Amino acid sequence: MATNQQRREAAKRKLERQLARRAERAKRRRIIGVGVTAGVVVVVAGLIVILATRDGDDAAADNATPSTTPSEQIDIPTERVSVPERPEPLPNPTTCEYPASEEPAAKDVQPPDGKNVSSRGTVQVTLRSTAGDIPLTLDRSLAPCAVNSFVSLAEQGYYTDTSCHRISTQGLQMLQCGDPAGSGRGGPGYTFADEVFDQLKYGRGVLAMANSGPDTNGSQFFMVYGDAPLDPSYTVFGTIDDAGLRVLDKVARAGHDGSFDPSPGGGKPTMEVKFTGVDVAA
Repeated sequence: MATNQQRREAAKRKLERQLARRAERAKRRRIIGVGVTAGVVVVVAGLIVILATRDGDDAAADNATPSTTPSEQIDIPTERVSVPERPEPLPNPTTCEYPASEEPAAKDVQPPDGKNVSSRGTVQVTLRSTAGDIPLTLDRSLAPCAVNSFVSLAEQGYYTDTSCHRISTQGLQMLQCGDPAGSGRGGPGYTFADEVFDQLKYGRGVLAMANSGPDTNGSQFFMVYGDAPLDPSYTVFGTIDDAGLRVLDKVARAGHDGSFDPSPGGGKPTMEVKFTGVDVAA
């Protein structure tokens, strides 16, 4: 028969478990409440979607308590969004400018040639990763300067042996990659202008450039596998095929470490996504 002391200890342990479960539920409600509020997501996205460059934002991420996102908390849409189209075609060829950025390159690379850049046709690219292959279709008609830069970086080996540093699973559902430093601050040593238009929509299957404000595109990009209630401030330069989306779904359901919580949300993927190579179709 249990003694009074044993009963008191058992009751104490039960109470501690109940309090821990309540705290976890409250935390999830707070996260979900922020994630589903489109206005809040847009403001957050404007601060760090997806290129973290401000010291205050990075300090908040660095000091966040690590957490995980179990698969049962993630609701991933299965339907793709419609591929955006420009209301008016761009001149072909066009000219792109790639001025030096204030920050040095995170990995040695040369800026692309910006003369006589085609604004027609597509480029097939496959990101070979430790989580699986992610095939992409880059669309020059949407963003010729972004496509030109991405292909140049890929062919120079800039993305090879780099890991995606952030995945977000609530509100804004995307995987962010393209920083060899893995901190969210790294870039190629140059920038280029936004290639956006009012009709842009984001959602499952969209490939877009990350930025830290107007005309600050570099090497970082994000792949949307679910919801993305963003304003049209991020250059869309292609799409992700079905096989690639299945890889992203798998990575998302594996969770993250919460290192970017509470703002802008998400963290380093629990399942590492490291690019072992990038294939560009001739």
